[in-house]
Amino acid sequence: MSDMIGLMAAALTTLSFLPQALMVIRTGRTDGISLIMYAMFTTGVAGWLVYGILLGSLPMIVANSVTLLLASMILALKVRHSLQAKAQAATFSTSAPIAS
Repeated sequence: MSDMIGLMAAALTTLSFLPQALMVIRTGRTDGISLIMYAMFTTGVAGWLVYGILLGSLPMIVANSVTLLLASMILALKVRHSLQAKAQAATFSTSAPIAS
């Protein structure tokens, strides 16, 4: 019975995360997402996955595996976009104006 409750809770929390993850993956837009928050979130989910494995808790393992996969994809997109934005800012600030 406790595993059923855990599986239902895991399904709901993982599924609630899915629309946001799909939107970010589909659009590639991460400008409204905090890099620090997502890095902390992804690390926390990885910790919950390890904890679930140590406990042998199927609901924790399944839910956190799916969430870790999605969160890692979003984090990778956010890091890529942040690096691109910094590179563009550096290029813009160091380029000389064109004289007419």
